[in-house]
Amino acid sequence: MAMNKRKGFRFAPYEAADQSPFDKLFDIFQELITHTSGDFDEAIDWLRELDREYELTDDEYTIEDFVEDLKAKGYIREEFEDGGGEMGEEGEDGDDGNGNGTISITAKMERIIRQRALDQIFGKLKRSGAGNHKTGKSGQGDEHTGDFREYRYGDGLEHISMTESLKNAQVNHGIGSFSLTEEDLVVEDTQYKAQMSTVLMIDISHSMILYGEDRITPAKKVAMALAELITTRYPKDTLDILVFGNDAWPIPIKDLPYLKVGPYHTNTVAGLKLAMDMLRRKRNTNKQIFMITDGKPSCLRMPDGTYYKNSVGLDDFIVEKCYNMARQARKLHIPITTFMIAQDPYLMQFIRQFTEANKGKAFFTGLKGLGEMIFEDYESNRRKRLR
Repeated sequence: MAMNKRKGFRFAPYEAADQSPFDKLFDIFQELITHTSGDFDEAIDWLRELDREYELTDDEYTIEDFVEDLKAKGYIREEFEDGGGEMGEEGEDGDDGNGNGTISITAKMERIIRQRALDQIFGKLKRSGAGNHKTGKSGQGDEHTGDFREYRYGDGLEHISMTESLKNAQVNHGIGSFSLTEEDLVVEDTQYKAQMSTVLMIDISHSMILYGEDRITPAKKVAMALAELITTRYPKDTLDILVFGNDAWPIPIKDLPYLKVGPYHTNTVAGLKLAMDMLRRKRNTNKQIFMITDGKPSCLRMPDGTYYKNSVGLDDFIVEKCYNMARQARKLHIPITTFMIAQDPYLMQFIRQFTEANKGKAFFTGLKGLGEMIFEDYESNRRKRLR
């Protein structure tokens, strides 16, 4: 493998106490498989190079042993092509016995990568119960407030506080002629657990890897972490992910580790249109869009199917279309939070005007801390919109 493929990545000596040989390599492998967009062969080549430089293994535990353990633990699978061009799992008729199959990561490994991203980006969060987001409004919800009120017709029996109700019965009727009536019943008040529908837009235009800077891997990690966070901590919320280059299209959560940039321009309008179409179908009243981008809008798809492209400066025709989409989202009460991972003054000015058109938010940031800011805004958007 050519060395220039690794240009821009630096690895420092790594020492981890009290880790098994497998765990030590597995920790590094997870990072490499994310950088290589799920390419197992490339990740192992990187691992071998790091092994030669930093002596990660010894004669008792080699890279080959590590690969076999990955198979045994269900993190990777090997497929072989039979004579008819069909792929079969390891051990089936397609196995030629020479180990010449194609190795790929499994769904189990994809989950591990998302969990790792969550730990890296949101690791400082205190664990909380699922869906623990309050509206500030009490009623027949499912989050206990610790407050009590009188029973009202329609209240569920599961919300009645028997201890407080029995106290009322004793006060109202005395112990000698004890009885419990509807007037004695006390209900523990609850709050609604709010639901939020979020669309995360990720720019996969070519500029995300220009100038020797890898911007797509951090953006991908943020998406994986946010996906894992919402599905585990806020299961009532929804998250849709789309990518945009010359066009825009949705991707499932399971495909995030394989995300790559393409030879694309930046069709921000297509991304916003698809995001709003997704949110229109959601029944939740609380909706928002996050957009991670590092480049100016430079492409539009015309009604006849052709593309209008301009990479020189800011094109007024394209920019005005973006402002119109921002205004449409505002009319639909959909705030857009833009995370701009570039700091060119003229692009920052465009984002400010875009944000003003939507009355949303914008963050101008480098790659460091991107995940924390997305989470903080995720939380603050919920609190602001639901009160």
